[in-house]
Formats: sequence, structure tokens, C-alpha cells
Amino acid sequence: MATIRKVEAIAVALPMAKPMKMAGVEIRSADNLLVRVETVDGAVGWGEAASAPHMTGETVESMVAAARYLAPAIEGREAADIDAIEAHWDFALYGNHAAKSAIEMALRDLAGKAAGVPAWRLFGEQRRNRMAVLWLIGTGSQAGDVAEVEARKAAGFVAWKIKVGTGDPLEEARRSRAICDALGEGHLISADANQGYSVEQALDYVRAMSGSRLDFFEQPVRSRDLAGMARVAAAGALLIGADEGLHDLDDIERHHRLKAASGVSLKTIKLGGMRAVWEAGRLCDRLGMRVNLANKVAESSIGISGVLHLAAALPNLDWGLSITNQYLADDIVARPVRVVDGHAEVPQGAGLGVEVDEAKVERYRRAL
Repeated sequence: MATIRKVEAIAVALPMAKPMKMAGVEIRSADNLLVRVETVDGAVGWGEAASAPHMTGETVESMVAAARYLAPAIEGREAADIDAIEAHWDFALYGNHAAKSAIEMALRDLAGKAAGVPAWRLFGEQRRNRMAVLWLIGTGSQAGDVAEVEARKAAGFVAWKIKVGTGDPLEEARRSRAICDALGEGHLISADANQGYSVEQALDYVRAMSGSRLDFFEQPVRSRDLAGMARVAAAGALLIGADEGLHDLDDIERHHRLKAASGVSLKTIKLGGMRAVWEAGRLCDRLGMRVNLANKVAESSIGISGVLHLAAALPNLDWGLSITNQYLADDIVARPVRVVDGHAEVPQGAGLGVEVDEAKVERYRRAL
């Protein structure tokens, strides 16, 4: 591999197909960081990170600033020396996991291209090539949710995530049960409160869902409330997953030790990159914790491809895969990752396996 000539941080606002409501926020555009790393011989690697201030503490403005702060210390280094680059930035800039994850993804893209291998091979063997994708359900009404479920079920989807945490937990439980009943057997079904419930509200929801087909309930209460998570988990009605409460391996071990979660949602933006997610997945396998692998709403096929390569290599993927470019009105690669019959395949080719359309990058670029 060659010497890194330039690290470019690019802010983009990608259009959503329709606004998406989550606990405490409505997403109308995807405000993401793209990182373009170019070597002296003209090779280019791309990475991406979605802004998620409530999860990582980073806005798109702060991610761009962090990437630009780190760029001078990365330029001039050998692109192959990813470990040394990461060791430097961990010392030079505390936190900023999302910004670092975009840079690291671009370096992995370069490494795969230089070696002529897909990115998953940088981590191990390929365990799977085609994965069921969770579809987010949250139209705002029970009738709308059931109608959407029926349509997506007919399109081949077999994995689901119900958005809750925005209203009365008992009413949301009734809506969730209606969705579970509409789906029937043979589906992976989850609910995600995105920290939206108090402990008592979460307990009301899990008790109301006892005996249902819901497979797991993600992040019912505030991320720092491990005691509350443990109380909800101890109710025994549903398996509990942790998401916003995870930012490193110690957080995973802490949730396991306190019996606050049976599984986790792993994201590159939370943990700091592809290798960090790989290490977290291996830890979960040792601890017997279930794994959901996810992108944040919403990333382009750049970030999606990074997660798909990880999904190909992780030891387990019990709780499915959540990719999010399907919620965008437009993508920024020549051949976007497609969900066909409710499933996605790992992109072919070296590195991430995507060809970025730089004209579209310019179309959606934000001036910062």
C-alpha cells in the first residue's frame, strides 16, 4: 500500500424517502460524515458515519471538525499502518468514535482494495453472504403499521423492528401485539424504545407483551440506567437488548455482569470502527450474548457496505441485521445495496465493494 496523500471530511445531507419518527426526534434528512482518503498513487477509500447526538454525542459539524483535526497526523503515513494510526488518534483526541469510525472504514476500504480482497477477509472467514434485514415499523397508527407489515411481508421480509417509546406503553403494546399477530410464526420481531420509557413504563410494556411473539426489546430506558435495565430484564417477560448504552467492550461486559441485557446492538459509530465492532462481536460470542448489527438511520451504501462485510464475518448474528439506505430517497454510489426479498447480500469486489458517485456527493454536500 502507498502513503496517504489526503484525508477529506465531507458533510452531506441525504434526502429521506419520508420523515421517520423515533423517540424524541423526527428525521427529515440524513446528516452524515463522509471521509475520502486518497493515497499518493491515486487509490481512494471511502467511509461514512451518521450523526446521532443522543447516542454518540456527535453532530455532523463536530464529526467534520474531528476528522479535519486528525487529518494532518494521518496524511503522510502508510495506509497499511492502520493500527498505528488508531493508536495515535486514541491518544490525540478522546472519544469522537463516530468520526474515527468513518476514517477507519475508509482505511479498511483501501486495505481491501490494495490486497484485492473483500473487506470481510480482513477480519476472518466468511460465515454468511445473504442476511435477513429488519424493517422498521412506525407509521404512527396501528392500522398503518399492520398495513405496512402485510405489504413488506408479501415482499419477502422476515425480520422486523417496531418503534415504540413515544406514547403510552400499554397502547404501544396493543399495537405491537397486533403487528405480531399479523406476522404470525417464522419471523424475527423486535421492539425498540430508543430510551423513550421510564423504568415503570418499560415494565408495563414488557408485562403487556408477555407471551407474545416478540423476540427482544431494545434499549427500553435511558442508556446510563443499568439498574433500570436490569429491573426490566429481571421481569422475565422479554429478552432485553442494549444499544445506546454501549460504547466500548467494558460496557458490554458491564451489561452482562449486571444481567441488564441478553444481547446487544453493535454500530460502528458507537464503538469507533469496523475492527471495534468485530472485537465486540467476538466478545459477545464468548459471553453468550445475542447480536444485532446495525447502521444508524440513515446511511448510504458506503456505511451499509461496511456493516454488511462485518455481518459476513461475525461469529453470530442472532438478532439480525438493520441496514438503512433503503429509507433514503437517493443513494450516492453507482450500484446501491439493494434489499431483495427482504434480504441483502454482501457487495462483491475488493474493499467495501462500492463505487462512489462523486457527482452525487457534491450534490448533497453541506458547506461547513
